[in-house]
Amino acid sequence: VGGGSINNTYRISFDSKSVFCKINSATKFPQLFSKEKAGLELIATQGIIKTPSVIDCFENDDEQVLLMEWIQEGERTESFWKIFGQQLAAVDQISSESFGLDDDNYMGSIPQSNRKHNDWIPFFINERLQPMARRCFDKNLLAKNHLQAFENLQQKLPGIFEKENPSLLHGDLWSGNFMCNRSGEPVLIDPAVYYGHRSVDLAMTTLFGGFRQPFYEAYHYHFPLPKNHEEQWAVCNLYPLLIHLYLFGSSYLPQIERTLSVFA
Repeated sequence: VGGGSINNTYRISFDSKSVFCKINSATKFPQLFSKEKAGLELIATQGIIKTPSVIDCFENDDEQVLLMEWIQEGERTESFWKIFGQQLAAVDQISSESFGLDDDNYMGSIPQSNRKHNDWIPFFINERLQPMARRCFDKNLLAKNHLQAFENLQQKLPGIFEKENPSLLHGDLWSGNFMCNRSGEPVLIDPAVYYGHRSVDLAMTTLFGGFRQPFYEAYHYHFPLPKNHEEQWAVCNLYPLLIHLYLFGSSYLPQIERTLSVFA
């Protein structure tokens, strides 16, 4: 079936029941699925928004396998988008003492450090922007002037992000990482969870489109956005853009350069 950019994905049917199966290399992406399982369960245990239930997660020789509940798609009505916005606002109010997570995980196929920090800005710089900018530079996808532009941006982050409590994040909330079940309820999939700034998830919803206006209106009603939220979103999206630059090449560089130029 579709939906597997780095995994082989299958629908397995037993009589009238189906399960979703993902298979990948256990050596190329160590613990990829056990980290995904942990992320899904962390979100699910909040009792706010649905995730597919995990049936099993195991390794067999060089392969890792994740078996999950099969989600039958429903219609994405205006009510769906309002519920989604309300539920995400509630998840974002689940907090922690620090930014990060006990364990590292993945953003797609990229290992993601979740080393804990007491404040958002040092976490964002040291665990998100700097490591990915350096990886892109080492791959000749960024030049020294780009690294300097990131340094300049980092000096301005205290004026962009006011103090906020850490929020439980999905971590990779683009339009391909949620579903609508047959009951019209949102279901989150493929998380890259950690406790971070809530603008991370909201920014990601705008990166490739696919989210409707009632979603944002409902979110804002239940957890009002800061006045400069669009500025925050632009900065937060530098992280997934760097990942896409690293994975898919220079077509993502102009968008990174445009954002950096705004804060030059």
